[in-house]
Amino acid sequence: MTWNLPNTLTLLRLLAAPGVAIMFLYFARPIADWCALILFVGAALTDWIDGHLARSWKQETKLGAMLDPIADKAMVVIALMVIVGYSSYSPWLVLPATVILFREVFVSGLREYLGDVAGTLKVTKIAKWKTTVQMVAIAVLFLQGVFEHYVGMGVFGMDGELVDAVLSGQIEDVHGLRWKVAGMQYAGDIGLVLLWIAAALTAISGTDYLLKAWPHVRETRDEG
Repeated sequence: MTWNLPNTLTLLRLLAAPGVAIMFLYFARPIADWCALILFVGAALTDWIDGHLARSWKQETKLGAMLDPIADKAMVVIALMVIVGYSSYSPWLVLPATVILFREVFVSGLREYLGDVAGTLKVTKIAKWKTTVQMVAIAVLFLQGVFEHYVGMGVFGMDGELVDAVLSGQIEDVHGLRWKVAGMQYAGDIGLVLLWIAAALTAISGTDYLLKAWPHVRETRDEG
């Protein structure tokens, strides 16, 4: 086992994955939302940093190659679980999340079945792009949760007519409710679009991996 800086960053990213969910156990919202967002973005940045350092410093190791995809999947799966759990279970959110989760479980099982052969199947650019888009989408959706909670705090104790009057400009918006609502809507829409794009890339990369792995699956089956 080789513990260098890139591997340490990868391990920290792996440990940060459950931390995203733990934030909601120990902190009230919106503090929990902010902590989860900062922790997720910070961990996501290490995905690029540790890979860049490993290549630049020529410190690529088998340990890092093993931990890196596990850390990425743990971050995405746990963050999606938290987002869906705190959402209204809209099918527009649940469906792309399901595609992403199914692909990650399926490909992980396929890699385990292939054993050492899985290491010969190179990671494609589509797979790298899907990870990047997934993490950006999740970060934006966490930001949407932050805005959503501030909107809820802003309208607390106000009836529907008063809220409409503030949003329409009939009453002075002393608490910045309009920009909070706008932030919530934009972040929600952009995050959802990005999540669907990520789901499409995830399905494409999963299909590509299956096609590349299939000859090895057939060989293993024929040998058995």
